[in-house]
Amino acid sequence: MVEVVGVRYRDAGHIYYFSPGDSTYYYQEKVLVESQKTLHIATVAVPKIEMDPEDLPDKVSPILHKATENELKKDNKNREDAKRAFKIAKDKIEKHQLAMKIVRVEYTLDRSKLIFSFTADGRIDFRELVKDLAGVFRTRIELQQIGVRDESKLIGGIGPCGRPLCCASFLGDFVPVSIKMAKDQGLSLNPTKISGLCGRLMCCLQYESEEYERTKKELPDFGNVVDTPDGKGKVVGLNLLNRLVSIRLVGRENPVEYEWDELKSFIKVGEMNG
Repeated sequence: MVEVVGVRYRDAGHIYYFSPGDSTYYYQEKVLVESQKTLHIATVAVPKIEMDPEDLPDKVSPILHKATENELKKDNKNREDAKRAFKIAKDKIEKHQLAMKIVRVEYTLDRSKLIFSFTADGRIDFRELVKDLAGVFRTRIELQQIGVRDESKLIGGIGPCGRPLCCASFLGDFVPVSIKMAKDQGLSLNPTKISGLCGRLMCCLQYESEEYERTKKELPDFGNVVDTPDGKGKVVGLNLLNRLVSIRLVGRENPVEYEWDELKSFIKVGEMNG
């Protein structure tokens, strides 16, 4: 096992692991790290833990040290300068008539690189734009094309539930989400009902998906004929989270709702005849 500390470069960002060396770092503490030969201020998200080397990169770099007051001031100044760079970049994009949208601008701590994150429907030839930006900022320019989910994560916002977006609040990485999850949960398949601000399926569909899948395997399916304390009937409704089964009994018009724990001792699943 290897002792490591997990850090994030931005709020709710991906967690990267570094070696703490002989030092102790605490949750939310600002530290200085080096990645891809550039310096970054990062925030401790996971204090010292032990991990299997197989779950880590081949080389785990060390945390350089706790961020100093001067480094934090420099980082704050970089953030302010990045806001001005954002406005300049928008003007330059309009000048070059490029079909792209700048989402975020970041300086590395040592200002050796200025990173522009943008969205676009397809590939963009931004070579002339890069030359123009390099002439203005006198540093290395990097343009990163990101997806619509990444855009929502960077910008943030309020979701349909009325709370801040999960991706911008606490989700370090996006999780796979499928339409099957919405079906299993009995949700409306209207895209406007199950899509987030990014236009993709809401990340929260995944949160309870495992429980729905497990319960769905245990309970009878729609259309099954089952025995109940009141006779045979056909399954016409399921409430998977509350483990309730609605059954239309033979000779009755309105379905009867049963708790699964009450019903399962009677169950003999078969096929409806007629």
